[in-house]
Amino acid sequence: MLTRATLTKKFGSTSWLTFILLALFLAAGSAGAQVPLTQMSTDTFTNTTSQHETEVEPASFTVGSTIVSVFQVGRFTDGGASDIGFSTSKDGGATWTHGLLPGITKLEGTGTYDRASDTSVTYNAKNKLWLAEVLALSQVGGAHGAAVLVSSSTDGITWNNPATVSKVESGGFYDKPWIGCDNHSASPFYGNCYVEWDDFSLFDLIEMSTSTDGGKTWSAKKTTTGQASGNGGLPLVQPNGTVIVPVDDPFLSSVLAFKSTNGGTSWSAPVTVAPIFEHGVAGGMRALPLIAAQMDAAGKVYVVWADCSFRTACSSNDIVMSTSTDGTTWTAPARIPIDPVTSTVDHFTPGLAVTAAGSGTGLALTFYYFPKANCTSTCNLSVGYIASVNGGTTWGKPRELTNGINPSWLPSTTSGQMAGDYITSAISMGKVHGVFAGAKAPVGSTLNEAMFTNASGLADIAADEPQFSSANDKPVANPHSDRPRRTTPHRDDQR
Repeated sequence: MLTRATLTKKFGSTSWLTFILLALFLAAGSAGAQVPLTQMSTDTFTNTTSQHETEVEPASFTVGSTIVSVFQVGRFTDGGASDIGFSTSKDGGATWTHGLLPGITKLEGTGTYDRASDTSVTYNAKNKLWLAEVLALSQVGGAHGAAVLVSSSTDGITWNNPATVSKVESGGFYDKPWIGCDNHSASPFYGNCYVEWDDFSLFDLIEMSTSTDGGKTWSAKKTTTGQASGNGGLPLVQPNGTVIVPVDDPFLSSVLAFKSTNGGTSWSAPVTVAPIFEHGVAGGMRALPLIAAQMDAAGKVYVVWADCSFRTACSSNDIVMSTSTDGTTWTAPARIPIDPVTSTVDHFTPGLAVTAAGSGTGLALTFYYFPKANCTSTCNLSVGYIASVNGGTTWGKPRELTNGINPSWLPSTTSGQMAGDYITSAISMGKVHGVFAGAKAPVGSTLNEAMFTNASGLADIAADEPQFSSANDKPVANPHSDRPRRTTPHRDDQR
């Protein structure tokens, strides 16, 4: 019998064996979800102005056996949701407690804003607080990002009313915030937290704010050197306190990165990580080539995104990855070998979790996909999972978490049918939980979409599982996107 070592040696690049495994994988997928799932939450709103029952766009963070996920509940067509929901497990994903963040929206009953969107969550080890960042929206003059807020909790279940990071100036349009904290006790900036967002009204101007007191108060917003623009930045903190922020450019056509070495006092001009070559996702889906990123314990950054540069004529998207140890020099994008480059599968919206460091770094990737990239009315939205135990040098075989979702079962937005601009993975006690939007057929006019996770944590890779590498896969000559390049910065009501 071939072992992991001999398989890696004999089939070092994507091979016929990968194709056979993928064929079996996809054939089995026609029977339904491949692992038992747990529904983590339910949309209980009944307002007629947004779509129910809908939950989209999760983010997660893990400390020990506690997993906290946050997401939008009751999605509006033209941006935002009725409120932000949370679902928290204290036992490594076995059971979940869910609810709504207070003090944000009028619809929830205790807030002052009209809608909520673009949420993420982290933990501040110094202050022992969970922190959930939220984009608050106003409907005055059209729905727009009006403020960046941060809610706090000592246990991930009971949440305080939020602190304000920044309020938009008249005519402004905040978008795509994200939060990260310095949890390295030896760092000179231990306990600092950083929020990144952009202002669409200023050509997606990148803006940053820093908190030194566990999210209670926040600094005046700062821009990068050269006042750079971008969309969807993700602050990650190295053990020495350096903050590295990977981000899309404002047209979603390349990946950039900038950093701070002085605790957020100033921010560098961005460097280019790589161009993005984008296959337009079918099915009327809202599926943007936004990045996902994580950092291992040694401070190495892993950035993933959907990209078609390894496919002839940009026929579908792979998930590709670039890494850096300093935020300045980046590896060329490598294709994650989920299936052969000749397959019909279109992969998009990745979510990444990282554990440990060095040669034993574990990577867990979840992603949405269509088995046939050129589907039309027959599109079958599915969720996949793949893992690496060596920092992405090789990967195990993919697994299917769910399938059979008709895009028409998802909430509609002015940018397409929405499962979320993000998906997420969480690693707790050595097991992986993907968190993703799942849906069944509507009941009458009521949608049936919610947050789901695999009921039992997934092991990274079985001891005797075959390993696959894409080391010999090269981008095609003169790669190009198959959709027109965006000529204005992206915002919620544009494709």
